[in-house]
Formats: sequence, C-alpha cells, structure tokens
Amino acid sequence: MHAQNDNATPSSTATWWRWGTPPRSGVRRLIPNWEYAHLRGVGVTRIVGGSVQAAAGLVCLSYGVYGWAAFFLIIGALNLAGGYWYITIARSARRAH
Repeated sequence: MHAQNDNATPSSTATWWRWGTPPRSGVRRLIPNWEYAHLRGVGVTRIVGGSVQAAAGLVCLSYGVYGWAAFFLIIGALNLAGGYWYITIARSARRAH
C-alpha cells in the first residue's frame, strides 16, 4: 500500500519501471521481460544457435540419420525465424524513438 495517497495499486509507470521495459502490446507480450530488454543480443544469439543446429541437421542428413536431421533442421529453422523476428522488433523500436 502506498502511504502517500492510500492507493493499494501501484501506477503503471512504477510497475514497468521495476522491470526495466515499457509496457508492450500484441504479440510482443509473448517475449519475456529480460529478452525484450536485450532484443538485439538475444536475436543474434538465436540466429547463431539456429545456424549451428541447421549445420548439425545437414551433417545428420549426410550420414543418413533422417530422424535426427529433421529434428535439428526444424529446431534450427524455428530459432532462425525467432532471431529474425527479434531483430526486426529491435529495429522498429529503434526507429520509433
């Protein structure tokens, strides 16, 4: 409870200030607070990880282990798409400021 004005609910600014990121709308709410605060770094990390996973999938494909190849290629593609999404959000947020 806030003793200054006897208000039990904190203001919206106080709530997001504690986490370090402003309130988000839409699909951006799916991104965890820590990742949203470091979008570019997490996006680049996802792209690097997705590339490594895709390379592992190609190696598995060359050895004829198709189940593992499909697993690594699907996970790699999802990480590449997520990293690209994070970087585009970071780029659009930078243009907005």
